[in-house]
Amino acid sequence: MMADDLELTARRRRLAPEARREQIVDAAVCYFAEVGLAGTTRDLAKRAGITQALLYQYFRSKADLLEAVFARVYLDRMAPHWPAVLTDRCRPLRERMLSFYAEYTAAIFTYEWMRIFMAAGLAGEALNRRYLEHVRDVLLAPLMDEVRAAARGAAQPDMEDLWNLHGSIVYLGIRRHIYHLPTPDDVMPVIERAIDRFLAGFAIGGAP
Repeated sequence: MMADDLELTARRRRLAPEARREQIVDAAVCYFAEVGLAGTTRDLAKRAGITQALLYQYFRSKADLLEAVFARVYLDRMAPHWPAVLTDRCRPLRERMLSFYAEYTAAIFTYEWMRIFMAAGLAGEALNRRYLEHVRDVLLAPLMDEVRAAARGAAQPDMEDLWNLHGSIVYLGIRRHIYHLPTPDDVMPVIERAIDRFLAGFAIGGAP
């Protein structure tokens, strides 16, 4: 083994346990985004420059590792203040929705988020269902209440209306990172128009 390899190996051995765990999760996010969730821990360990045995010292199973990936990619990007942004009636509803979706799309419109989300869905993983249930309960349900409170016409939104809006916005990221189709560099004008159409459907004032 060459001196550079020995030095690299020594540095890897000196990593503190928490730093080592973070290194493995970082590598797993990149790996599963590229190859899908069918990728093996053996190949992941090789890419991370560690042994499979060392990986299993930190994660008892591939399922445990995927839980850590789920937390990193999905839950860690969910800002705790988003529900407050959506329900702050001191601000116009349109302004609140634009603020939220500007932050939300900035958080999820990444190669890793989109690729892992699609791979997990195709694999039938419960991770996606848990995330979507979280989005529904923490974000979309409060937003539906706000739209109902602001609606001036007889029409009242249901959860399917909220999912239609949300899904159309997320699809911009899918087109960009999954299908590699052209999307605007700045997606906010597209999102503004989608929100204005949504609000108009319930007789709520849109753009000033």
